[in-house]
Amino acid sequence: MPVRDPEAQADSLAEALVAGERRALARAITLVESRRADHRDQAVALLDRVTPGAGQALRIGLSGTPGVGKSTFIEAFGMRLCEAGERVAVLAVDPSSSRSGGSILGDKTRMERLSRHPNAFIRPSPSQSELGGVARRTREAVSLCEAAGFGVVLIETVGVGQSETMVAEMSDLFVLLLAPGGGDELQGVKRGIMEMADIILVNKADGALRQAAVRTAADYTGALRLLRKRAQDPEGFPLAMTVSAETSEGLEAAWGKMSALADWRRAEGHFDKRRAEQNRHWFEEEVRQGMLAHLRADPATREAMARLGDAVGAGDRPPAAAAAEVLALLTGGR
Repeated sequence: MPVRDPEAQADSLAEALVAGERRALARAITLVESRRADHRDQAVALLDRVTPGAGQALRIGLSGTPGVGKSTFIEAFGMRLCEAGERVAVLAVDPSSSRSGGSILGDKTRMERLSRHPNAFIRPSPSQSELGGVARRTREAVSLCEAAGFGVVLIETVGVGQSETMVAEMSDLFVLLLAPGGGDELQGVKRGIMEMADIILVNKADGALRQAAVRTAADYTGALRLLRKRAQDPEGFPLAMTVSAETSEGLEAAWGKMSALADWRRAEGHFDKRRAEQNRHWFEEEVRQGMLAHLRADPATREAMARLGDAVGAGDRPPAAAAAEVLALLTGGR
């Protein structure tokens, strides 16, 4: 007979998760992604049990435009890490259908070799129309992967809109993957993304594109020198370098740079400080999301939002005044 008590279920799943059972990790991530209220209660209980004392995996955010070869790079990079003894989790956020919420890329089929490696875990998660393409619960999935003993967590985003900003709020290192290109491509990269990137990797540095990749990396190196020096960076960072996911050239060097940067930040105290700032950010985000859920669930506030939304849409009320009226319902008019 299955255990029905939610607390007992959380205890049982937490025990299996910490023991490193892959099936338990998959079940736990499904639980935190669920929108059902009872599942959310179980997910909160589970996270409360496994998050304190969990290991500190190196969280690497990876973004890049479509066609740059992110999946090919992640498979080659992940395989290299796994073969070196690392346990690697890949959380790949797919674009979602706006109607069904289903993802459309299927990362496991694009990373076939890595998905079969015993040291790897791949989890494609639909973004479910979340702003920036990063699933709201991805950060909780990261914590679950840490609790399950994975030492490296790669967070791949679809690379659109605000996804780079959001992944930077849940990762220790932010890597921007780009294809070989000329000056026009350099002009097309937003300054904000450049400022967030810790390492820029120019992929496809092989065959006929090798020289173009070298020139592109040099262009980005020059552009990075113009950016303001960041306190959390040692000398030489941020940097741009070439890699080839097809031939694996440059992957070892890229991992060496990532490890060196993470080690320096740990030694200088920037690593823990950044983690603390991220935790506070997501705490405030949970409060905001909870308030919105309350507004949508309460009949009185739901009616007020619909009525005032129509008034704002018609131009009869300014948005700020309408919002203040709705928020007054939460505070009792205070």
